[in-house]
Amino acid sequence: MRTLKIGVIMDPIEKINIEKDTTFVLMLEAQKRGHEVYYMELKDLSIHDTTPVAHSCPVSVAKATPYYQFGPSESRPLSWFDIVLMRKDPPFDLKFFFATHLLSLVDERSCLVVNHPRGLREASEKLYALNFPDLIPETLVSSDIDRLKEFMAERGGEMIIKPLDGYGGSGVFYLQQKDRNTNALLEMATANGENPIMAQRYLPEIRKGDKRIIVLNGEPIGAVLRVPREDENRGNIHVGGRSVKADLSPRDLEICRVLSPSLREAGLYFVGLDVIGDYLTEVNVTSPTCVQEINTLNGVQLESQMIDFVEQKTLELDRRS
Repeated sequence: MRTLKIGVIMDPIEKINIEKDTTFVLMLEAQKRGHEVYYMELKDLSIHDTTPVAHSCPVSVAKATPYYQFGPSESRPLSWFDIVLMRKDPPFDLKFFFATHLLSLVDERSCLVVNHPRGLREASEKLYALNFPDLIPETLVSSDIDRLKEFMAERGGEMIIKPLDGYGGSGVFYLQQKDRNTNALLEMATANGENPIMAQRYLPEIRKGDKRIIVLNGEPIGAVLRVPREDENRGNIHVGGRSVKADLSPRDLEICRVLSPSLREAGLYFVGLDVIGDYLTEVNVTSPTCVQEINTLNGVQLESQMIDFVEQKTLELDRRS
């Protein structure tokens, strides 16, 4: 395998937790194989005439102190790289949106962007799951507070609400019809009826955990159960959820099988599915995490499979050129 030039678009590296961060271990694995890894942030991207360009610098990483070191920064066309990993964390805001348009101009004959910018742009992490109605719990997307309250009543007086642009469990609330805070929470969540939110039937199976399934090129490669604290309804790790070893159930495999063709077609090669009980709740495409948790619990290295995939895709590009 030839040495690859791998560009990584990510959040500020000085702020990551190297014991949890998935992008960090992807960089480690690529570096271990002798590939050249380059670091950049969204602010480093630009377009000169019609050519996407980035200020990037070579980076070496290690599970040590310091855990990263930069080489000299240089401006390069993005097509100079063999692979660009788009690993910017949510939220999906205008900066992210415009970055996907810029990345769509990268010449795919010489450089592959993973995940594909068109897929990132079109696959809203909350709304994309609505393309698979047989897999999701009963759902309403609305800014109408009265309609949201009707939906809750129809679901037995309880529901989960979440912002469409949220991430990491931010803004997710469990509502009960008898709670005197319900009106205020709906007013806050919808900005007094201006912003649509997602409401879903409450799934009591959340007490057993929210399963994150890592999917690579349409195939599940690992999973972890994120179990919420007793005083929480969210299983997200960064709000105190506990990582528990998880197997893939027949229902999990069925969910992956149904999504696989659509994910591949959209170029969504590295994805995190969230499953509670028997239901798909979210499709995470921007920068799916939990690889290190799955590695620790199962004695595996999922990042190795991801870099295998990157190398294979590069070989395919080489054969076409």
